[in-house]
Formats: sequence, C-alpha cells, structure tokens
Amino acid sequence: MSRQATFDRLLSQLETELQEIVCPSQPSLESYYDMMRYHMGWLDENLQPIQRSGGKRVRPLICLLSNQMVGGDPHQALPAAAALELIHNFSLVHDDIQDRSPLRRGRPAVWTIWGTDHGINVGDGLFVLARLALHRLAERGVPLARQQAAFAALDRACLDLCEGQYFDMAFEDRLDVSLEQYLWMIRHKTASLLSASARMGALLATDDARLIDSLARFGENLGLAFQIQDDILGTWGDPAITGKSAATDIRDKKKTLPVVYVLNHPEERISAWQLVDLYSQEEPLSDKDIQTTLAILERTGARPYAEEQAAHYYRLAMEALRETGIENTAQSALCELAASLLKRQA
Repeated sequence: MSRQATFDRLLSQLETELQEIVCPSQPSLESYYDMMRYHMGWLDENLQPIQRSGGKRVRPLICLLSNQMVGGDPHQALPAAAALELIHNFSLVHDDIQDRSPLRRGRPAVWTIWGTDHGINVGDGLFVLARLALHRLAERGVPLARQQAAFAALDRACLDLCEGQYFDMAFEDRLDVSLEQYLWMIRHKTASLLSASARMGALLATDDARLIDSLARFGENLGLAFQIQDDILGTWGDPAITGKSAATDIRDKKKTLPVVYVLNHPEERISAWQLVDLYSQEEPLSDKDIQTTLAILERTGARPYAEEQAAHYYRLAMEALRETGIENTAQSALCELAASLLKRQA
C-alpha cells in the first residue's frame, strides 16, 4: 500500500469516528451540534453537507501512525486520535474568539456567524466530547492501564495548551519577551499536543518507555519546528497559501520568533528601539508601519535566523524518530508527514 493510500485509509476511518462522536443525543440539540459540524468542516454556512477539508488532521495522523509504527492496531487507537483532533479544534474555536479573528480555514469563524456566546459553548462542547471519546478505548479492548495513561497524557497536554495560550495573550502587552520565554510558550501552546499525539499512539501499543519517550520527543520537536515555520509564514507568507492576509502577524503585533529575535539582538539596539516604538502604538500597524517593520526584520537577519531554528528542531525530531531503531511503512509515513509540514512555502 502506498503512503498516500495509508493516509487516505486512516483519514477515512478517522472522519467516521469523529462524526460518530460529534452527534446529538436528541433531535432538539441538532442546531447546537451543527455549529460544531460546521467548524469541523462537514457543513457549509447554511448547514448543508459539503465535501471539503476540515483541516489537515495532523495530530490524529501522528497518533495513528505512531501506534502502527510500534506494532499497534490503528483501529484500536482511533478514539484517542479523535480526542486529539477535538481538543485541537476546541482550542481553535476559543482562539478565534480571543484573537477576534473573523476567519478560520478561509471561512467565517464560528463566533462571527453565531456570536461569541455560542462560540464559547461550541468550544466547550468539543472539549467534553474529546474526553468522552477516550472512553471508547474500553470498547476497543485497550487495557485499563493504557486507557488511564492516555487520559493523563491528553489532560496534561490540554493544560499545557491553556498555559501556553495564557502567555501568548500576556505577551501582547509586553515588549520584554525573551527567546527563552517565547520557546516556553510555543512548547506549551503548540508542541505539547503534537508530543501527546505521538505519545498516546505509542503507549496504546507498547509498554516500552524508551519507544514512547522517543516518539514523544519527535512530536514535541516537530511542533516547535511547525510553530516557528508558522511564524515565518505569518510574516512573509503568500495569502494564497496561508489563507490569511500577508504580514497579518505584524499588523496584529504578535510576538513571533522574528520579532522576539530582533528585540533580543544585542548588536541591533537601534533596530530594537525602532521596533519597540512601532509595537508600542495602541492602534494596529498601518501599511507603512508594516513595511518599516519588514525592513527592520530584513536588515537584522530575522528571517534566516527563524528558518534555521525551524530546521534545527526538525532535525531533532528526525533524530528522535531514528532513535527508535524502527523502519517500516508507518515510520516512513511519519517522516513524510513531518516533511510536508515544513515544506509549506512562504
């Protein structure tokens, strides 16, 4: 079976699992679950079924492939994969509200259609459905100890995600963010759930702590590389590829790695002061301010620095995968998936 056929098969099984989970318990709740289904990519704005992507489903794929790689049965791990995807989407619904972001995956965000109150409740519902999804592991014959380990890993990752989101929002009003603080934030907000995805897939198939740890480190480092790459795209990305306006992170004065690099560059004090002046404005940056900011990032070498950091963490991810000593179809598919995440073009 080709790797693409492997992806397609797993994704098809995952979508079936997800749609079984995101299902109302009674007809009167249909409209509530329709908002969730809209966000998941299964319905259009008129709540009619559509055939389109609801996202890349990266986290559940990492879970299922990690499980298969160490000798597990991906069908048995589907509830965990679905739980990871639902936690990810719970965070996206709330993130859109917190950022006042009107779009998600090129479509109006849930809160812009149904309002903030319903948006919060949709996110909360997805969170609870994620935890309920893990109870389906018992139906698949997963031993109790492994079920408990999966719950612990998901809960820890979810708390990490919330802690990271707290700092991401707190950084909006700060201009003294260090590189260490930035890395702590993205390790929690982004990398923790990818690490949990690989960890949960592995622990549902093996009790080998070394294998589980290697795969968890693979997911964490891949998550760090992925977030840094996302920072690069949010600054220099092509809207046709990223699905959002060019330099949107600069307009919103996000503390992305390129910006944090300049603010902490000991040999670029003048550039750092200029950036501080721009980011101290209460209003969003104007087009002229954005061009000035881009010029500062360009002359300080912020982009090649960020690109090297993304490559560094990608290399660490691949090293962790090699440490397992396993070479099979699932391992090759994980390598391909990881590479595809870092090949998004700016």
